[in-house]
Amino acid sequence: MVELKTDTSIDAMYEAGQVVASALTAVRNAADVGVSLLELDQVARDVLRAAGATSPFLGYRPSFASTPFPAVICASVNDAIVHGIPDGYRLRDGDLVSIDCGAQLGGWAGDSAISFTVGTPRPADVTLIETAERALAAGIGAAVVGNRIGDIAHAIGTVCRAGGYGIMEDFGGHGIGRRMHEDPGVPNEGRPGRGMPLRHGMVFAIEPMLIAGGTDTYHTAPDGWTLRTNDGSRAAHTEHTVAITENGPRVLTARRAA
Repeated sequence: MVELKTDTSIDAMYEAGQVVASALTAVRNAADVGVSLLELDQVARDVLRAAGATSPFLGYRPSFASTPFPAVICASVNDAIVHGIPDGYRLRDGDLVSIDCGAQLGGWAGDSAISFTVGTPRPADVTLIETAERALAAGIGAAVVGNRIGDIAHAIGTVCRAGGYGIMEDFGGHGIGRRMHEDPGVPNEGRPGRGMPLRHGMVFAIEPMLIAGGTDTYHTAPDGWTLRTNDGSRAAHTEHTVAITENGPRVLTARRAA
């Protein structure tokens, strides 16, 4: 069942979303050569704690996971697409990093992700990240009253495929509200004009995941969480929590300009 949020509830979700935005900004600023993924997780924990928020990631255990997730961020490096567990790995020059973070505040959830490079970037990584951001923007642009879920999926998929990138077929965006994952699913590829009609009060986490090698194949790492590309190519992940309103899409996790 899809819950339509009131304008007051969307305002409350914006507050949760801004905690996520602050955490991602702090993690991005702290990420440098030699910094460990565990240290980045601690940066996010500190932001959540200071805001009086909790993490919907910490202890989360969906049906596919053998163990609860042990951190407040997903930290996916290079060929890791999503769900990377922060550990003692220290960032190296040229790494491509994707950070996914959530926050629960006042009973409402926010969810967002960014990808960036550390140190000297590879040109191919820059293009990959820019394409992921354009795909996210295209998906958000299609998130308007009167469109359908398929229009969001088609907008994202069109940008990804035009760049020659692969797409994870079994993972994508989702509804969000009181819980981090709610109905409906929001695929990253689809046919326009298909699927559920978009209505004022729907709130989605829209999240393109791109595989640089151009294939759609991936596997689960031995930790039971991290999803890695089968061909060893790099990946990028971007995400925003977006409310559907009569005035157009409202990005609840928008980050303030530096």
